Amino acid sequence: MLSEKPISMSKVTQKELNEQILRLGMIAELDAVSLYQQMAEMTDDPQIREILLDIAREEKTHVGEFEALLLKHDQEQVEELKKGAREVEEKR
Repeated sequence: MLSEKPISMSKVTQKELNEQILRLGMIAELDAVSLYQQMAEMTDDPQIREILLDIAREEKTHVGEFEALLLKHDQEQVEELKKGAREVEEKR
């Protein structure tokens, strides 16, 4: 379920390492969101469903925390996110 890290962490600079740590954190949280939402869809118990969906929402908050930190550390990521948003708007 958890995505594998595709690079050898021993071969990157500290800046790159920090950025990769934040990205791996985001991946782990997104995996958790998906897992909890899938389990919520599978259960027939309303209380379990409610709790799972609440936990999924909390994981989304964690994604936002990692993203906010990443955007402080990776200006290229900031610019590419803006570029992506513009491309979506142009296709509307």
